[in-house]
Amino acid sequence: MSDAECKRETFKEECFTIRNDIEDQKQAVAFLMRHPELANRESDKSDPLDGTGEMHANLKLAYRHLEDARMRLGKAVQAADGGTSCYPR
Repeated sequence: MSDAECKRETFKEECFTIRNDIEDQKQAVAFLMRHPELANRESDKSDPLDGTGEMHANLKLAYRHLEDARMRLGKAVQAADGGTSCYPR
């Protein structure tokens, strides 16, 4: 996104746009975790070169990092609003 495009949206709107983009990426990573090539791959724990477990672990980490990034953008919006949570209590 160019600087000119960024200036058209408010800070909060831009944060929410990026949060939506991250949600789309989370769904793409979730699909990869269920991808047929990975699902049909049998893990051979006796083979030290078998990377199936490592593939699962890294996809899970990628998903969690996306969740964290999305949450932190929400926290930036919260701070911009004076620190008040947008969630009712």
